[in-house]
Amino acid sequence: MKFLSLLMVASTFAFFSCNSPTKTNETMESSIQTIGKIVSLDPEFETLIAPDTKIEVLAEGFDWTEGPLWIEDGQYLLFSDIPPNSIFKWKEGEGVSLYLKPSGYTGSVERTGEPGSNGLLLDSQGNLVMCQHGDRRMARMDAPLSAPESKFTTLTDNYNGMKLNSPNDAVFHSNGDLYFTDPPYGLVGNMDDPTKEIPFQGVFRCDKEGKSHLLTDKVSRPNGIAFSPDEKTLYVTSSDGANPIIMSYNVQEDGSIDEGKVFFDSMHLKGEGVKGAPDGMKVSKAGYIYSTCPGGVVVLNKEGKHLGTISSGEATSNVALDEKGGYLYATSDMYLIRVKLL
Repeated sequence: MKFLSLLMVASTFAFFSCNSPTKTNETMESSIQTIGKIVSLDPEFETLIAPDTKIEVLAEGFDWTEGPLWIEDGQYLLFSDIPPNSIFKWKEGEGVSLYLKPSGYTGSVERTGEPGSNGLLLDSQGNLVMCQHGDRRMARMDAPLSAPESKFTTLTDNYNGMKLNSPNDAVFHSNGDLYFTDPPYGLVGNMDDPTKEIPFQGVFRCDKEGKSHLLTDKVSRPNGIAFSPDEKTLYVTSSDGANPIIMSYNVQEDGSIDEGKVFFDSMHLKGEGVKGAPDGMKVSKAGYIYSTCPGGVVVLNKEGKHLGTISSGEATSNVALDEKGGYLYATSDMYLIRVKLL
């Protein structure tokens, strides 16, 4: 197991605990653990991240981290650890703590694979919404953020009566519609799972009445999803190693999308320590795209030019930006990391 293998590596760090994920706190700020490197490929990149910036490890010892979400009211970060069906909380000066369990699978029959929550986001009322792998739905937590409970309301769990695969990532439009991706990664048997009902992997829009509308079934492994700042463009990553691309679509007045075009092809990735298919993504208020991949976070401008890479050296699943754009947080396999932004 990844966690056990970390014992050998992390034994040199006094803050490692074999019983829980690592906590970093104020007493350790002078000796924060760092990993990887920042790789600049274009002068524009250095207007976003200073050349001497370090990649900080905020916590470690997880199984497979995902779905980071910055909570401005409270100044903390939530993120999923999918295999153990948990959401964790990290706060400056306090470190990491268990926030919610179960987070993505509430069934009584024990199951393997990746049952927990994946992408996390807030609705317009500030409620926590999550992509639930195990329960195969988009759901809202029916409890305040300050007092979390594993009580959920289903927002959508089907398309035309067919059970969703395993919602992966999601984003709200300002009109309240929920856009989400539905690959098979949360199913125990993945593409060959006998319970798979939808014969494709879709990108969907859930309207305010809870009805799911298919946007496209042309992305073989839809994963990350995000809007441009003006919401006129929808970006979707494909984590298919045979076709590792980011698509961009024009958003229509009725909420649908056009046929789209390839915005970025990860086959063309350049720079040390990056390779493979894109995963999660976020778009900054200035329109820069931070897209994860095996090896780190690829930074693109709004024209799709690869400016540089936050090279963690680990498979990196998703990112979050704080409200002021001061830090970029990333879930990177067994780590939670962050990078200071300019």
